[in-house]
Amino acid sequence: MKQVTCILIGVGLRGGYVYSQYALDHPNEFKVVAVAEPDPERREAFSKKHNIPHGMQFESYKEILTRDKIADCAMICTQDRMHYEPVVMALEKGYHVLCEKPMSPDKEEIIKMGMMAKQYDRILSVCHVLRYSPFFSKIKSLLDEKKIGQLMTIQHIEEVGYWHHAHSFVRGNWRNEKESSPMILQKCCHDMDILLWLADSSCKKINSFGRLTYFSEENAPEGAPEYCMDGCSHRDECPFYAPRFYLEHSKAVEDGLVYAVTDNADSEHILYALKKGPYGRCVFHSDNTVVDHQTVEIEFENQVTASFLMTAFTNQCARRIRLMGTKGEIKGDMEAGIIEVTEFVNGTNEVIKLHTPTKGHSGSDMSMMKDFVRMVGEGKKGKTNADISVESHLMALAAEESRVNEAVVNFKQYTRTNVE
Repeated sequence: MKQVTCILIGVGLRGGYVYSQYALDHPNEFKVVAVAEPDPERREAFSKKHNIPHGMQFESYKEILTRDKIADCAMICTQDRMHYEPVVMALEKGYHVLCEKPMSPDKEEIIKMGMMAKQYDRILSVCHVLRYSPFFSKIKSLLDEKKIGQLMTIQHIEEVGYWHHAHSFVRGNWRNEKESSPMILQKCCHDMDILLWLADSSCKKINSFGRLTYFSEENAPEGAPEYCMDGCSHRDECPFYAPRFYLEHSKAVEDGLVYAVTDNADSEHILYALKKGPYGRCVFHSDNTVVDHQTVEIEFENQVTASFLMTAFTNQCARRIRLMGTKGEIKGDMEAGIIEVTEFVNGTNEVIKLHTPTKGHSGSDMSMMKDFVRMVGEGKKGKTNADISVESHLMALAAEESRVNEAVVNFKQYTRTNVE
């Protein structure tokens, strides 16, 4: 396979530090040859790391995508509401595309992107990385082998983690639905995609409940200031006290969250950034609007039913699942890398322990990049394509419509559109 060349649009944590790492780890397979990023410091730092010459560094995606095609593919890693135009321009220009999830918070834009990938015969791969994890790959193979007979029911939970929710969805870039997208789309489109994949059937009906209950002004402790470092008297008993997390919690550095606060992750720069920066705000005095807990009930066309729960109020970031079939059941803990299979007839209980990397969605990120590079280099299909991603995104949006309108959504009716 030839070396695949790429342009990167958006040097955020995912594009700049995660997906592009594949080029540094596997330079014979993948190379980033140009970058578009409005922040000059991020653009220059990324270019230095990847040896990108000055003439191939751009401030905006329009600058790079109005030029002649200069690479095999494009990674679109901008914010949620900034994917549509660069994805369309890249497809029209002849690039295969890797698009960060979610594709868009707009139903028509999602459908159009899927249609354009077909029209131009391009790969449009969305970063539904969980399909590539050893954990869900093994569960899928067990289902395909009919290890538990015919699948009937799925129960799935995403434990967001109290600290991760505070970082990303109360203080961070995904806190406000109008600026990003609904929680069920931005955070849980991974999970809608996994449920669609495991059920192996299209969605028929969907119902959802959820609220922003805790992280709001009315729950602020008496006298709590706007910023944690403005002399908060509740800091010792508050689990969301910002300096404690960014200076002491292992995940702050391990997951790269501290680099959203400041590019220089020493204590002096962190404390300075927390004084008046967004990540130093009191979690009860922010402008967040996304839910902090939500449930979704799904009926698929093949009569499999699924129940999904997302909650901020957990100690770990974890995904746990239970699949019930006519001949047995499967229980799994993704972060622990443990799958338990029980068969009804003989009562046997098999415990499968997987090697699960601690970083990158339990190893999913790099597996996804390997598959995408292979798809582009060899022109072959991978584990996900635009059609599947469109459907799972629309499931998330249908769930949000159900939650807001307090009504069961007929999925076929919801997905009808006049888009041409």
